[in-house]
Amino acid sequence: MNAEQEHQPTPNAAPAARPRVLLKLSGEALMGSQGYGVDTLVAQSIGEEIRDARATGVEIAIVVGGGNIFRGVSKSASGMDRSSADYIGMLATVMNAVVLQDALEKLGVFTRVLSAINMPEVAEPFIRRRAIRHLEKGRVVIFAAGTGNPYFTTDSAAALRALEIKADVLLKATKVKGVYSADPNVDAEALFYESITYRDVLQKRLQVMDASAISLCMDNGLPLVVFDMLKPGNIRRVVTGEHSIGTRVYAGE
Repeated sequence: MNAEQEHQPTPNAAPAARPRVLLKLSGEALMGSQGYGVDTLVAQSIGEEIRDARATGVEIAIVVGGGNIFRGVSKSASGMDRSSADYIGMLATVMNAVVLQDALEKLGVFTRVLSAINMPEVAEPFIRRRAIRHLEKGRVVIFAAGTGNPYFTTDSAAALRALEIKADVLLKATKVKGVYSADPNVDAEALFYESITYRDVLQKRLQVMDASAISLCMDNGLPLVVFDMLKPGNIRRVVTGEHSIGTRVYAGE
């Protein structure tokens, strides 16, 4: 080894990749006990949970629904063209994304909203590489406007975005413990599943996510965790990989 080679600086090792998750929130989660709209105190509470989860070093992306404002397949859309109704629903998700962004940034969490529908005064356009870069910089990224296409739910958008950003897991926040054989609020004997395959979810017609979202996750081997977001601290617990939280859905053989 000559003197020049001896004094060459050793390249720095690449930093270890941080865990990356996509959290799917329903629009109804933001309305609290109200029958419609947004409860800002609930939004603040959700923001605090996300802040605490982000503080663990996990990269967090979010897809939020719009059911608290408008649903394309709801009674309020009766008589409307399905595509028109779905576009209105997408705009509702943008409203919720901005609410959540406001709540997070008031807590000191750097946040970016990326929309599948172009509206530069409100949100950045969705560009996959830009979204990944925001995550790498430690920002929480909120994906709005679903996939930008009618006939696709925000569940499908969550599965799609999770795959695009190469998330390690998709986290589906609900109002119950996890996946059951029936609605536990209606059937007291409903069986809780600690884990289940995507194929069984489809065959048993369990109401976890819509069939297209389930198939997308199954075909690409994306793990899914369904958990109760109403219990304080659960978002942080599930984001950090605590296995006692919720139901794990996996591709199986």
